[in-house]
Amino acid sequence: MKKPLLVLLFLPTVCLAQSMDKLPENPEPGKCYVKCVTPDLYKNESVTVVTKPASTKLTVVPAQYKTVTETVVLKPASKKIIYVPAKYKTVTEEIEVVQSSSTISIVPSKFSGSSQKIEVEPAYSKWEMGDKNPECKSDDPNDCRVWCFREYPAQFQTVPTLELVKDASFTKTPKAARKRTIRKQVEVSPATTREVVIPQKTTTITKRVLVKDSYVKEEKIPEQTKQITKEVLVKKGGLTVWEEIECELKNYNLLPILYPLGSSVLTSTAKKIIDNKILSLMREKPYISIEIGSHTDSRGSATANQQLSEARARSVVNYLIARGINSSRLIAKGYGEERLLNRCADGVTCTEKEHERNRRTEFRVLSSY
Repeated sequence: MKKPLLVLLFLPTVCLAQSMDKLPENPEPGKCYVKCVTPDLYKNESVTVVTKPASTKLTVVPAQYKTVTETVVLKPASKKIIYVPAKYKTVTEEIEVVQSSSTISIVPSKFSGSSQKIEVEPAYSKWEMGDKNPECKSDDPNDCRVWCFREYPAQFQTVPTLELVKDASFTKTPKAARKRTIRKQVEVSPATTREVVIPQKTTTITKRVLVKDSYVKEEKIPEQTKQITKEVLVKKGGLTVWEEIECELKNYNLLPILYPLGSSVLTSTAKKIIDNKILSLMREKPYISIEIGSHTDSRGSATANQQLSEARARSVVNYLIARGINSSRLIAKGYGEERLLNRCADGVTCTEKEHERNRRTEFRVLSSY
């Protein structure tokens, strides 16, 4: 949306924010004029909206039961076998741990020293050729040699020997057995079993028996509607017109309404002031636009003050819309603590009266251009 521009005309001297194509006809001296663009004209129509269509509601009717008592076997009858162990008595018994045997003593053989002469080579004889006679003139090497028949005696070797004086012998000495006395268990009667009958275990329970099963019940739910009021365009605006206003309305004018501390809720007194100051003016001048500006003092954080001032300005605008003023003719502005009227900024000590001057809501006429 294009922001409105205020254009004022003062007579007999005419002052315009910028040149205009056409000035108001028959202007009255000493009056101010604001250039406006006629808004779109709407009418309210009621529309029936189906907020919830007709439907079927299904309800489950729970099953019906009856209570009965029943005996339940928890454990059937059975038999138990009991083991009867064997019986024993203690007796003393001597056990031979090492059997009787003999000890043998050996007497080795005795020998005496001797020797024996053995012929290792027998006596023999043979012919042997002697050396050549150095005076022999024959070329035959066998000539001039002497052959002799020689005898050689036998060769003997003496071997040391032993002669048996007494052969080896042994003696056998008997050795008694070793015994150990022990205590041991001797069975008197063998192990047996006996049978014991165990009766069954039961309990009585209460249970619910189905009498009638659950089922679904249908219920027709009618549709739900809501009457909505909507705006229907009757006449398209956009024409340029001049509205005569009081000259002081071009500047911010105090709207003397009081809010509860820290709240943006309008009191009934505040609503009457808005009706008298703004609502009547906007109904009388159907083309003008109004800015609602709200301010706070400097106490508290700047963020909180900004939010509070915006909420208070919107409260006034929303009230006027609810009274039938088109929202396109209204602008809500929150200035927080930005536009103080005195010295009472952060850190400055001021009286409550001085702070009250800064807590204000103002309005001014804008020009749609």
